[in-house]
Amino acid sequence: MSPLAKVLKKVLHWRRDKQDTSTDPESLQGLFRARYHSFRLLLTANSRALEMMSEMERAARGDRPFGMSFVRAQVTGVCVNVFRMIKHLDELAPGKYKALFHRFHDIQQRINQELAPQGIPVAHRLTYPLEVVTREMADIVGSKMANLGEVRILGLRVPPGFVISTLAYKRFMEETDLQSEIDRRLQSAELDHMATLYGLSASIQQLILRTPVPDEVAEAIIEAYGELEEKAGRGIRVSMRSSALAEDVEGTSFAGQYKSLLNVSKESLIDAYKEILASKYGVAAIAYRQSRGLRDEDIAMCVGCMAMVPAVASGVVYSRNPLHISDDSIFINSAWGLPKTVVDGTVDPDLFVVARGDPLRLVHKEIRHKKVTFVCYPEEGVCRVDLTGEMANEPSISEEKALELAHIAIRLEEHYGAPQDIEWAMDMDGRIYILQCRPLKQGEVSQTIGGPGDPELEDRILFAGGSTASPGVGSGRVFWVRKDADLLRFPEGGVLVAPQAVPKWASVLGKAAAVVTEHGSITGHLANVAREFGVPALLGVGEGIRGLQDGMVVTVDADGRRVYRGVVEGLLMRKQKPRSLMEGSPVHRTLLQVMTHIIPLNLVDPDSPLFRPEKCQTLHDITRFCHEKSIEEMFSFGKKHNLPERASKQLLCEVPMQWWVLDLGDGVEGGGNGKFVRLEEIRSIPMLALWEGITAVPWEGPPPVDAKGFMSVMVQATTNPALDPALHSPYANKNYFMISRDFCSLSSRFGFHFSVVEALVGERPQENYISFQFKGGAADLPRRAGRAVFVADILRRYGFRAEVKEDAVFARLDGGEEEFMRTRLKILGYLIIHTRQLDMVMANPARFRIHREKILRDLESLTMEAQKPEAAILRDGRS
Repeated sequence: MSPLAKVLKKVLHWRRDKQDTSTDPESLQGLFRARYHSFRLLLTANSRALEMMSEMERAARGDRPFGMSFVRAQVTGVCVNVFRMIKHLDELAPGKYKALFHRFHDIQQRINQELAPQGIPVAHRLTYPLEVVTREMADIVGSKMANLGEVRILGLRVPPGFVISTLAYKRFMEETDLQSEIDRRLQSAELDHMATLYGLSASIQQLILRTPVPDEVAEAIIEAYGELEEKAGRGIRVSMRSSALAEDVEGTSFAGQYKSLLNVSKESLIDAYKEILASKYGVAAIAYRQSRGLRDEDIAMCVGCMAMVPAVASGVVYSRNPLHISDDSIFINSAWGLPKTVVDGTVDPDLFVVARGDPLRLVHKEIRHKKVTFVCYPEEGVCRVDLTGEMANEPSISEEKALELAHIAIRLEEHYGAPQDIEWAMDMDGRIYILQCRPLKQGEVSQTIGGPGDPELEDRILFAGGSTASPGVGSGRVFWVRKDADLLRFPEGGVLVAPQAVPKWASVLGKAAAVVTEHGSITGHLANVAREFGVPALLGVGEGIRGLQDGMVVTVDADGRRVYRGVVEGLLMRKQKPRSLMEGSPVHRTLLQVMTHIIPLNLVDPDSPLFRPEKCQTLHDITRFCHEKSIEEMFSFGKKHNLPERASKQLLCEVPMQWWVLDLGDGVEGGGNGKFVRLEEIRSIPMLALWEGITAVPWEGPPPVDAKGFMSVMVQATTNPALDPALHSPYANKNYFMISRDFCSLSSRFGFHFSVVEALVGERPQENYISFQFKGGAADLPRRAGRAVFVADILRRYGFRAEVKEDAVFARLDGGEEEFMRTRLKILGYLIIHTRQLDMVMANPARFRIHREKILRDLESLTMEAQKPEAAILRDGRS
């Protein structure tokens, strides 16, 4: 060994010793497991925080009633999850990002100032007559009754009644000490276990039913009933319906989760009130809140009491087709008696379809066999009656009444600015009463957006599907964005089309008419910013996006989840922004003020010198920073800690290279035994995917080297000490996998070529990512750099974000479904093996073209994407 080599060897060993924080294999393994656990918890908190931000943005449109309980719950949820992210990042890099804690507390203080009770409506009465209820009172009477108060203001017929407010609920829960006992039971229970949930539900409901209502609350209810008697008649029976906070609002309807009681007498009012309160803790209701991330303490149960309508017929009206978003026909379901048969699905109701126009037209009618009905008992309660004879097959309402209901539905939809789901009842005199009105949730369009009879528009559909990340319609020329340089050429009014919903693309949203991506979700950063800018965005559309070519004029209907060829004027003209009902209300103003400290995203580019903790102005900035830095910290761990050989087990395989596996806990079945591990024992999803790519096509060895290539290799080998094979390196002959079931970190060196792959691949797409580094080679820098450009170009074609710095490639892929990410790992496994020593022929175009085309053919076969347009471009040599 030369003197220079000996010196370099000592320096390398000294640097390695300085980097090692632990030479004990078990300590190192335990350290990495702890880091990995913190990393996963950080990703989970990130997903939940972004979901809650999306919910706040939907509410901010103001077209649905909501109260301060919603605002406080969302703010609390976001703050909790953002703080968890900071804490877990601090566990990954102790003290390195300490400034984040200070930024978080500063932002939280500003939010708390906005939430301070300044003019916020608070219940000061135990009950409210329905005639004084308005939409601004949703926070104290529940959205259901607030909606009915709004309907009454419009002049539509609503049964007289009153609402038992949040104040009554709080008095009952706090003065009897029920709330603290319920909180204790909920906190100690494992709500994810169904058996536990059933037991918990029964115990809490029985607890509520056994507890006496405070005298003040009981007296207020009886007094309100007395006032109702003066309006509706002595001894009037009432319906009692839940009107919980967060019920009957967009995204959290709680449909059928709480109890309603019909034909209740004065003597049963208090017991009925407690039954409805207890229904808050039904199994379905608890599970629903749990799945929506709503805190129990934020859901107060109000109860609406309305005079019973002696219904001859009743049912539900949809102001639009619930299954086809483009169909503006009114759908009316009706049956004999009380609406219970319709809403419970007891009978197949009559169907009347009314087309809009002047005048309205009944275009379809289906009179079905209605075998039963529900009617009120003379004293109390309801009874089921079997229908026989002609009545079972007769129309439950006339065509004239169907048209009257259609007029009502249109009026309510126009007032609310969105489709409505309306429950109604008709008395013996033919008077129609509105019993409930809430937003209509419409499903995916399965027919042409133009509706029946519009084949021309149907022929213009390029593809359908995906998720509406930001609503609206936009039209323009397609512009593909795959790398940062493309942003510089993005045209005004273009339709941004990209493989991934990358946050960096947000920089051109001010110019964009619409956004379409192959992958991505509504909880991603780009989706948040698109909503902030009001740019229609359709994400996660899948393979259909490949039919979009640069320069093609398209119309993107994000609401209908359709992309059309050309400009569809009808869609652009017909699309109207719903009128904001909440706009101007104290609750809505508070939400908007709070969101200024939460939603805006200022940290977009992680390579910018401004991408640091001190520049985080919002909670969204902190989530972006923590997410980016957590992956960076995990990725850099292997650089700071050499992996002791005795901490790993050698993989027994037929590939003629040494492979070592370090199990982080659940990556190897049974933890493995002895010094070796077999491939069939591996349970790591990303490692197995990588391995499939590594072994998919046998390597035929290095390409033949021309004279210039040979001399280049000789010069590099003699002038670059890092390539001296006499120098020992722990990666010279071994390749290390660190794995768990969903995680894999591969550090490898094949000859002169270094690569690092880190991947998290599981069932939660929003957490999945792949990070890849590739560097080295034996040729001179121009050849190595050429090979790096080739590798990066391939990766971009398959959805990676890739950068080239001299002879190194840095690539990243985020947020794909499990199968998609597994396929991309196969590509990396293949490239690690088959692009080594390709740099030696980069200066020979003919030889390089042969090897390049073989690689592309192999990848097409490996990924089953032979028809991909980008692959065709590469084959033609025009990349």
